[in-house]
Amino acid sequence: MKRLYKGLLTAAVVLAVPGVSMAQQPFKVAFIYNGAIGDSGFAYQHDLGRQQLERNLGSKVRVRAVPNTREGPDSERVTRELSADGTNMIFAVSFGYMKPVLKVAAEHPDKCYTTASGYITAQNVGGYNAKWHEGGYLAGIVAGKTTKSNIIGLVGAMPVPDVMWYLNALAQGARSVNPKATVRAVFVGSWGDPPKESDAATALINAGADVMTHFTNSAAVVTAAETRGVPTISFHTDMRKWAPKHFLTGVTHNWGEFYTRMTNDAMAGKCRGEFFFGGIKENVISMAPFGPQVPKDVIDLVNASARDIASGKLQVFAGPIKDNAGTVRVPAGSSLPDTELGKMTWFVEGIQSGSR
Repeated sequence: MKRLYKGLLTAAVVLAVPGVSMAQQPFKVAFIYNGAIGDSGFAYQHDLGRQQLERNLGSKVRVRAVPNTREGPDSERVTRELSADGTNMIFAVSFGYMKPVLKVAAEHPDKCYTTASGYITAQNVGGYNAKWHEGGYLAGIVAGKTTKSNIIGLVGAMPVPDVMWYLNALAQGARSVNPKATVRAVFVGSWGDPPKESDAATALINAGADVMTHFTNSAAVVTAAETRGVPTISFHTDMRKWAPKHFLTGVTHNWGEFYTRMTNDAMAGKCRGEFFFGGIKENVISMAPFGPQVPKDVIDLVNASARDIASGKLQVFAGPIKDNAGTVRVPAGSSLPDTELGKMTWFVEGIQSGSR
């Protein structure tokens, strides 16, 4: 009986130590998406990162995804329910989740949160985003070398800073190899409206664009361009299956390493209330494999430029840069710092824009 009593007492002491009991239970991780995961686009690309996290950490974690969560009260409700259900780490994959997550996180200081594109952080709330401009510059090199009409078309969701980084860098990259190149942009007012995206792409092609790209979530632009025989550069996802004949490349983002690192830190009791901004150097931004239309010398130039961006030798927004009204935005001898990208609401020289 003494031996039995001693054994029960030892077990009770072990269970009372948080670190030990926690190690015996899978660490709960959740992802919140503002749309369906699907097979392309923003949520899909982040979900590939979720899958990599699960492969990397295996039985140490229990991961769930909550798609189709609207920004605002719905996202606050979902975040609160997940937190109350014992979820330890929440990745809120949309800018519109930032304020609801901050509100819930203040009520759960023992849990970790981070928001895609979220720029306000707290002790247990981080933010993260991708350097879209780095991929945009490389896409611009391909587009500038491909266009014959010197008109590159872009269908964007709306002229918010994230989209502007990509659009302006696209023009910078294109004009670095083809000074006559111009970019015509149409904004459809939505992150995911395939019919509008398709109509906008068709209008740009009818206006003379002979290379297309986009900053929207669906494959509608790629599909519309393929139908017209126009080369495309996809965004978010490698969309070659929608353009088997005319796909040039795509700008993609990779989050598996980031999600794994953040989860490992949270498991170790290190909630990082920091902002992470990843690009080519951090293996977040990469280009999809090139299509057969892209010549080897262009591929070599893109790869060399990617290395120069990663090393810091090539600054995407190095001056002098004028906007499309002729005002100098970045003086010669300087470059636009990352901290100023969130204020980018202007178009660089060579861009025409409109909306549908």
